[in-house]
Amino acid sequence: MMKIGPVAWPPEPITTERLLLRESQARDRTAFVELLASERVHTYLGGARPRAELERELPDVPGRSAGSFVVELGGEMIGLVQLRRAAEHHSPAAVGKADLGYLFLPRAWGSGYAGEACGAALGWFDGVLPGEPVILTTQTANIRSMRLAARLGFEEVERFTAWGAEQWLGLRPPSGGGAAG
Repeated sequence: MMKIGPVAWPPEPITTERLLLRESQARDRTAFVELLASERVHTYLGGARPRAELERELPDVPGRSAGSFVVELGGEMIGLVQLRRAAEHHSPAAVGKADLGYLFLPRAWGSGYAGEACGAALGWFDGVLPGEPVILTTQTANIRSMRLAARLGFEEVERFTAWGAEQWLGLRPPSGGGAAG
């Protein structure tokens, strides 16, 4: 992945109805380990990383890069939303485009936080890089992710096989998008 583009980073924190999107801090490290070591979180992502390896290798302030937002609820990190530029991709249609990714702790699932946070991050993106499309890739087996992509305004571009499973590639038109939620 490449840098997202010529944007000032970090931006001011983004506040939604229930969430705060902000740059990573040292206090988030434990939640990052939990997120990256969770088998449930990585069901459709090729598997979790070993906790001991993460404890050893993660920096004191993980996830600090342009386009990477910690999602906070009630003062605690519950997830991560990232917008990065796809330097390489299994689909040529995705190369060079901004790529939306997100991970949330299982305790935060089912409450609409992913839609709210992704919608806010896409709104920020539209403001700093107007006129640019965004892609999202997920396994077709991940029905919840595909539904969220549709609510966010992504439309199917293609399906392809990668990492041993069928993948879905969606495109959100420039400064388009749907309602988050």
